[in-house]
Amino acid sequence: MAETPATMEAVLLTGSGGFECLSHRMDVPVPQPGPGEVLIRVGACGVNNTDINTRTAWYSKAVTVATEAGGGDGFAEAKTEDSGWTGAVPQFPRIQGADAAGRIVAVGEGVDPARVGQRVLVEPVFRGATRFAATYFGSEVDGAFGQFARVPAPHAHALETALTDVELASFPCAYSAAENMLTRTGLAPGERVLITGASGGVGSAAVQLAKRRGAEITALAGADKADGVRALGAACVEPRDADLVALFGQEHFDVVIDVAGGAGFPALLQVLKRGGRYGVAGAISGPIAELDLRTLYLKDLTLYGCTILEPEVFPNLVGYIERGEIRPVVAATYPLSQIVEAQRAFLTKKHIGKIVLIPGE
Repeated sequence: MAETPATMEAVLLTGSGGFECLSHRMDVPVPQPGPGEVLIRVGACGVNNTDINTRTAWYSKAVTVATEAGGGDGFAEAKTEDSGWTGAVPQFPRIQGADAAGRIVAVGEGVDPARVGQRVLVEPVFRGATRFAATYFGSEVDGAFGQFARVPAPHAHALETALTDVELASFPCAYSAAENMLTRTGLAPGERVLITGASGGVGSAAVQLAKRRGAEITALAGADKADGVRALGAACVEPRDADLVALFGQEHFDVVIDVAGGAGFPALLQVLKRGGRYGVAGAISGPIAELDLRTLYLKDLTLYGCTILEPEVFPNLVGYIERGEIRPVVAATYPLSQIVEAQRAFLTKKHIGKIVLIPGE
């Protein structure tokens, strides 16, 4: 550990609520890698909905509105005891941040010392003892909003690329969530897919990844972002509030990839073909949705909730990056010290792609 300092810059989440719960510090102890772990010097880290959702306690079942409603001040109705993404009580202080790109600077017992110096991308969902048990980087354990982070060695994926750390930090959370939905729903070449929230981090990733699979893509996004979403691979871009049934009829799409939820949910199932598949990994427009069970069973639909990554998802993603099959979409960068400004910009939803933070600037 001689090459690392005793303390570091980091942002601590001190409780549930508004921006006042984010404490920028310069005296946080540098973590020590334990057995089977590596220590990473974080070159860049991304801003995600899950960071804000955890801070505001949106995951609490007492909250029933869209994420942006409490993005700045939190949710007064939230209950701390069920506000973690797993339903558990969150522990404070916590260093958040699900996206990390950087280099290994130290290893714990049982890890090959030759890994020191490797450039890595962190797989943010740390698999547990069973298929659907996991620990989330930056939620149950400290994450990337600091100059150093420790992670289980198998989840620090070595890669070779000319991309910068800022560009790499745009990938882990959003692209793995998107690829996981495409994997679970089995999107195949030539199939028609509808992607909601297509200008956001996960949505824009899903557009690229669906294009890579050879699918025919229809995306939902604001009119001011339509050209940018088309440039990522969407054949058709419609407004978020479009009447989908009037546009496409009752049976048009093979797959729906959804991060919006809310009032638009019923129409998403209506426009699916019989035997169609629906994958969801977010509910930014609201977690409570109306479901007509007749639509579900009479059309033989399959609904997939997608959080825990399939084992092949992140290794496949690293391969896509190394081969240049997908590209980073970075909307803006901020020094870590300006995390509040970065989250405010994130909440405006005026950007396409990812907002990235840089520690140590």
